[in-house]
Amino acid sequence: MSRDDWEISGYDRDVAVKLVHDGVNPLLAVLLASRGLSGREDVRFLTEESCLPLYDPMQMRDMDRAVARLRRAIEDREHVAVHGDYDVDGLTSVCLLTNYLRGKGLTCETYIPERLEGYGVKAQSLELLREKGVTLVITVDCGITAAEEAEYAKTLGLDMIITDHHECKERLPDAAAVIDPKRPDCSYPNCALAGVGVAFKLVCAMEGADRTDALLSEYGDLVALGTIADVMPVVGENRLLIRRGVEEIRRGGRAGIRHLAVASGCESSRDVSMNCVGFSLAPRLNAAGRLGNISAALELLMAQDDETAERLAQELCEMNRTRQQMVNDVYGDAVRMLEADPPEGRPIVIASDKWHQGVAGIVASRLAEAYLLPAVVICVENGSGRGSCRSVGDFNLFAVLSKCADLLDHFGGHEMAAGLTVREDLIPELRRRLGEAYSAAAAKISKPALHVDFEVVKPGLLTVENVESLSLLEPFGNGNPSPLLCMQNVGVTGVIPLSGGRHTKLTVRKNGESFDCIFFCRTAKEIGVREGDTADLAFTPQINEFRGRRSVQFLLADVSPDRP
Repeated sequence: MSRDDWEISGYDRDVAVKLVHDGVNPLLAVLLASRGLSGREDVRFLTEESCLPLYDPMQMRDMDRAVARLRRAIEDREHVAVHGDYDVDGLTSVCLLTNYLRGKGLTCETYIPERLEGYGVKAQSLELLREKGVTLVITVDCGITAAEEAEYAKTLGLDMIITDHHECKERLPDAAAVIDPKRPDCSYPNCALAGVGVAFKLVCAMEGADRTDALLSEYGDLVALGTIADVMPVVGENRLLIRRGVEEIRRGGRAGIRHLAVASGCESSRDVSMNCVGFSLAPRLNAAGRLGNISAALELLMAQDDETAERLAQELCEMNRTRQQMVNDVYGDAVRMLEADPPEGRPIVIASDKWHQGVAGIVASRLAEAYLLPAVVICVENGSGRGSCRSVGDFNLFAVLSKCADLLDHFGGHEMAAGLTVREDLIPELRRRLGEAYSAAAAKISKPALHVDFEVVKPGLLTVENVESLSLLEPFGNGNPSPLLCMQNVGVTGVIPLSGGRHTKLTVRKNGESFDCIFFCRTAKEIGVREGDTADLAFTPQINEFRGRRSVQFLLADVSPDRP
């Protein structure tokens, strides 16, 4: 991305000065002014938990029906099952609801398909659960598109309660209850709940409003983990759920999460931040599902003793290292394919029978980011392809896939991310149609841009104390992004490869101030700067602690070299 693709908001200096006079830290004041916030009430709304909403779960369509059916199951001691998905959101949803139902004395099966089975509810899984004596299946983080499967469940004598948060198709499943805040007829104020958030709301509805705080203490860690991993907006109710949940993770009450935090590099669970959850804990849990061993991740979250939790945490870390190598291999293959046959401004649709489907989503994300184009990575086996899709800008991938439904055996997801299955011989036609849809919408599609809060003209503003003040706005994430600043005409004093060249450290200097910078998943060659160059940097300032010394470090988002 070039410097021309940065959108720098800037800020109102008078507003920033007023905030400083009100007692706000100077760097925080500039950031708030850049984001259109002008008074202490704005700061209070962002920093005080009491200002954040927590909505009544009974506002969700069909929640009353779900509560009535589940209470009957508890009263009759039915054999129930929780059917989830293999990502972190699905995994935490299964753990949460299973713990709750078993705590009510029910025999509760868990079913999470391996990736090779594909996403969502399948007839085979319903048959398997019925053979075990299950009479009620509750889906979490899946099921909203399972209309045919819900009909089949009835023929097996199975009731279904569907809880999901994905986009709905025109036809909803006919089930005992269908809970999804994205239902067109649902008036719940927060349509951006994660799957685990919806599962949590079901438990809250079962227990009543006076138990909500206790339930946050019991399950908040799982809710935060799934919500962060699924990149849900960190605003409003989600902000409260994440904040409370990260607090519970830091308390270390759940053995599996506590040991995973330590195995991931934290000295203790007390050191866990939202970034740690998103970039250390979630990838390790995801690695189990990606490599076809989802049971290890579920067992970790359900572990009751330290010995089991420690062993499984180490296993997940090893799986994650394997997953990282697979991603690098598949990404390298994909880049070579695209060099031989460039996408030329159309969506990337590539396929191979040599790739592991478990890393397709990560590779699609990296390709979409690198080429600034929608990307579909398809893994082919026995004539059938399973693909992961990632979009860019405001190109609605789900809507376009809906128009290609005649080519697809199955698809589901969001505007920006989706999964699909397609016959190998139909992949060229899928590529053609996606290309046509993208070309037709090209004039209306906003180009991906790097949204920068403001330019730092005086590097001396970036002191440890000032950068620390930005933490008042945590948790950061979708809808409340981490501060992204820029600095121009910075001198590059060092370029140092890290982790075998996968990451790069830069040392830079401007106006007598020196800083260390880290650019993850970018080689020195890809960054394109050498020692002695000058460059413009886009970065998030962070506090780095090393051997008792604390300093400001830049987490780089982009580097634009100055070239004559």
